[in-house]
Amino acid sequence: MSRDPVVDALRGFAIGGVVVGHWLVTALVVAPDGTLGTASPLATMPALAPATWVLQTLGLFFFTAGFAAARASGRHGPAHRFARLLLPALALLGVGAGLLLTAILLGIPDATLSVALTLAISPLWFLLPLLAFHGLAGPLRSAVRRWGPLRCAGAAVAVVAALDLAGDALPGRLPVAVLAAWSVPWMLGMAHADGRLAGRRAGAALAVTGAAGLAALIEAGYPVSAVGVPGAAMSNLHPPSLFAVALAVAQIGVALLVRPALARLLDRPGPARAVRTVNQRAVRIYLWHQPILVGVTALLTHVALLPGLHTAPAGPGWVVARVCWLPLLALVLAVATGLRSGPDARPERAAPAHRCTVIASAGRSAPAPGPADRRR
Repeated sequence: MSRDPVVDALRGFAIGGVVVGHWLVTALVVAPDGTLGTASPLATMPALAPATWVLQTLGLFFFTAGFAAARASGRHGPAHRFARLLLPALALLGVGAGLLLTAILLGIPDATLSVALTLAISPLWFLLPLLAFHGLAGPLRSAVRRWGPLRCAGAAVAVVAALDLAGDALPGRLPVAVLAAWSVPWMLGMAHADGRLAGRRAGAALAVTGAAGLAALIEAGYPVSAVGVPGAAMSNLHPPSLFAVALAVAQIGVALLVRPALARLLDRPGPARAVRTVNQRAVRIYLWHQPILVGVTALLTHVALLPGLHTAPAGPGWVVARVCWLPLLALVLAVATGLRSGPDARPERAAPAHRCTVIASAGRSAPAPGPADRRR
């Protein structure tokens, strides 16, 4: 009863946005000596920057995580939530260590190993804010209930603004910015779980506020891209800036506006089953999507140098070619994370005959069910 199918759908969309975004902006280029290097299509095609506003969905991810933490606070303690985060990460590190040792023994070049290791462990940064927020779930929820989500979020926004003004000269800026920036959607998610920030009026207010903030920040000189671009003087994501916070607020507002439509869509068994399946494996999908990209790219180098997979992102043709590779990457990721297995992937079985008999006999004196009863 603590689960909300619409919030689960938003979490699935957020995970999908992160996965597809990484697969599109991370180009693994094969050098003449056979080693792998990284490049970004955003550096050569800056017109693609607005696409990152849709694919950079970390704000929605932390919004749904805050919602889930508030709903689960009465059922599970911090130790249970820590285990659900740490065990998949430890599994990734264990398998990765074995693959790294094998690659060293096979004589894989150090440059390729460095790229693979960096991409494999880079998603683990999310453990820092999530573990901190889960550990502080009780005090954060109490603060949101006492002072309201807008005051609490406003205080965190002020911290992020001060850090942006201080720049890289401030020591320890990165972890503080990460915690302050992503606490905003987290606290909004906790407020939504408590019944606040519900309805179209709240959604419209957040969407307009976030959009106005984005426009003002771009006018003030912030980068247009929601993710980092190699060679750029500033990144909106490392550390997260006011731009990342405004984008998160805008996305949450849009999510609240489309909530009724999502609820109607999830009344259908197909979309509901897909959302359940993705949510059961959300952490594994997030952790393994980058190793899958590296593994598929490295293995196919033995076949040929394939456009969109091994070539530099020099123009729109590369984007089209990379999009064509997404189904293969998604299939390998689904197999690796077991998306096609589990109880939700199996068809539902009919009720046993004796149960049908009991139900039928118990309902003989009841009136004939109407259309709503049959649907229920």
